[in-house]
Amino acid sequence: MRRQLLTFILNTLALVLAAQFLPIHAATPLSYIWAGLLLGLVNFFLRPLLIILTLPLNLLTVGLFTLIVNTWMLMLTAALLPGLAIPGFGTAFLAALIISLANRLGKPLLRRS
Repeated sequence: MRRQLLTFILNTLALVLAAQFLPIHAATPLSYIWAGLLLGLVNFFLRPLLIILTLPLNLLTVGLFTLIVNTWMLMLTAALLPGLAIPGFGTAFLAALIISLANRLGKPLLRRS
């Protein structure tokens, strides 16, 4: 339970960080919290299926296609959450890259829990 809470907090903070550098708009600050929660749920339920379905492309690109899958998850989150606006694929890609880097850097915190 603690690991999921830390992942949620990390995703939310990474999304706020990405919004500082990219044209990501939220209706209220609470929208970032909802987006972090929804992103965690989307990643939990859909991402493993998409990773398996795109395994040949992932092997061909040595894992770089995972960034595209992460971008799709972020775009789906923005589509499902009315208070969050991500204007395009490029912006979503850069935001997914920032969130992925933040998760990679925060992994030692998750291992301790």
